[in-house]
Amino acid sequence: MKIKAATTSKKKRYIGLLYISPWIIGFLVFQLYPFVSSFVYSFTDYSITNTPSFLGFKNYISMFKNDDLFYQSLGITIKYVFMSVPMKLAFALLVAMLLNIKLKFVNVFRTVYYLPSILGGSVAVAVLWKFLFMKEGVVNKVLSVLHIPSVDWLGSPSVALFTIGLLTVWQFGSSMVLFLAGLKQIPAELYEAGTVDGASKIRMFFTITIPLLTPIIFFNLIMQMVNAFQDFTGPFVITGGGPLNSTYLYAMKLYDEGFKFYKMGYASALSWILFLLILAFTALTFKSSQSWTHYEDGGDF
Repeated sequence: MKIKAATTSKKKRYIGLLYISPWIIGFLVFQLYPFVSSFVYSFTDYSITNTPSFLGFKNYISMFKNDDLFYQSLGITIKYVFMSVPMKLAFALLVAMLLNIKLKFVNVFRTVYYLPSILGGSVAVAVLWKFLFMKEGVVNKVLSVLHIPSVDWLGSPSVALFTIGLLTVWQFGSSMVLFLAGLKQIPAELYEAGTVDGASKIRMFFTITIPLLTPIIFFNLIMQMVNAFQDFTGPFVITGGGPLNSTYLYAMKLYDEGFKFYKMGYASALSWILFLLILAFTALTFKSSQSWTHYEDGGDF
């Protein structure tokens, strides 16, 4: 009986490995191998068609000493992250609160508001965004009807990055769903107690809603920050990095070095700097969360 049980247990393990094998193969081939190989290539002179030749730290030294566009794209990207992520989270929370109200057909509205997150990263939507905000686009035509001066949304260096950021804000669906789930977990008794004590809606929002949503705010902040650092499709399709490199994000710099100039070794070095940058900002966010994130059990993260 023991031998039979052991054989059955062994078969179950093999069956389990068989079921999970597609994920294991995908992880090894499409994630772990590129991750390790990019680190190796970052120390080489590699242009796809040629055999990599070892350079040591020359790619990194050249990046920090000779590449002014590296610093420019890095600064623009950090500015883009600090501008778009807070706007996106604030808008997602606002919509989540509106959809948390008991209304007829509210499930239909929730579905409609989630659609931008499914479509937002596509090239087609980026092209549509470009047509909306071009000089003779729909947005300026609406402004002219309202007798408001038109804005050069994509041609002005001071406005173009903000316009690109609006596309990111429009993709608020995933954050909104998480906020909506969090709002539904807040006990109604807390709001009732606040009403009895004479607290206003605004005060209850800052003393009840926000503190209880801080774990979800923290999670959304991490996820959206990581995504924003890697944003590429919108700026590439809409402005191509212009005008005057005002929307030339770091991911575009990385793409140009690798696929335009065929400097794969240098592009790999750029990718590792981006990885370390995201890691640093994530670590700082985790560290700061100890002072502003609150959990039901009263513990820290």
